Amino acid sequence: MEGAAMMLIELAWRFALASMMAFGGATAVLPEMHRFLVEEHHWIAEPTFAALFAISQASPGPNVLFVALFGWQVAGIAGAVVSTIAMCGPSSLIAIGFEHYTGAHRDARWMIVFRRALAPVTIGLLTATGVILAQAVDHSVTTIALTLATVFVGLRTQWNPLWLIGAGAVLGVLGFA
Repeated sequence: MEGAAMMLIELAWRFALASMMAFGGATAVLPEMHRFLVEEHHWIAEPTFAALFAISQASPGPNVLFVALFGWQVAGIAGAVVSTIAMCGPSSLIAIGFEHYTGAHRDARWMIVFRRALAPVTIGLLTATGVILAQAVDHSVTTIALTLATVFVGLRTQWNPLWLIGAGAVLGVLGFA
């Protein structure tokens, strides 16, 4: 097989695997995507990875848009289509099957334990996502301090995170970040 076809197969395989462990949504497996796209294959540069994710989150539409952008960056339109189908297909089938099966067992003890067990897994995956993104963009003392302050304020207060994002934007415009 030629290189482009092998790249599409690799994208499909890796995104399908990530899809099956995407508890908490596609964003939860962003560190795995970073590992194979940036670190292992060097298909996407670190700043480009962070920029594509930021663009996808600022754009209207589903938050899984970044998967299509990563695929497009690696292999054009075919990469966008393959990565999106591979990311959404397996997890959708698992969710449908899981919901169908567990609908009748919603109050069973094992089901309650299982749902509770998924919470720390999801939190861990999302925390890893935050660390990966912060490492990609925090290159000065100011940006590191701003990130840490935002995390601290977000965890310790009831402030709307949009105020913190706005403060970061103002600091960036003023040249402090």
